[in-house]
Amino acid sequence: MERRTDLPTKKLPVKWVMVVDRELPAGLQANAAACLAASVGHAVPAIVGPGGDDASGEPHAGLPWIGCTVLAAPAAIVRRIRDDAAREPGLVVTDMADVAQRARVYDDYLAQLAGTKTEDVTYFGVSLFGPRAAVERHTARLPLLR
Repeated sequence: MERRTDLPTKKLPVKWVMVVDRELPAGLQANAAACLAASVGHAVPAIVGPGGDDASGEPHAGLPWIGCTVLAAPAAIVRRIRDDAAREPGLVVTDMADVAQRARVYDDYLAQLAGTKTEDVTYFGVSLFGPRAAVERHTARLPLLR
């Protein structure tokens, strides 16, 4: 992936979108988005641009240069987007399952996830990163999370 920090996000060939369950309380929505962002940062490290100093010389950490749109959808649509996008080559798909927010110990989350069939997983959010056309095909017409 070529890093193009000189272009507006709408002109980039790649896009990053999160879709969060609109029925969740605001705190769970924020948590899902934060966890998805960390997951994408791990899966696509080049997404984070270099840091910079302000005019006083104070350093600031790098941020995603591509931008990220956070959209809202009912739980059933979040699941459909996740399932459909996971089958599409070229997309990086990360998800936040309900078992992740219930677990207080990461190993417990992994154990609960391992004991849950795919069809029984409830997704609080999903993140798609990849070719603009593919991401838009899965997320077109969804409203922004408010």
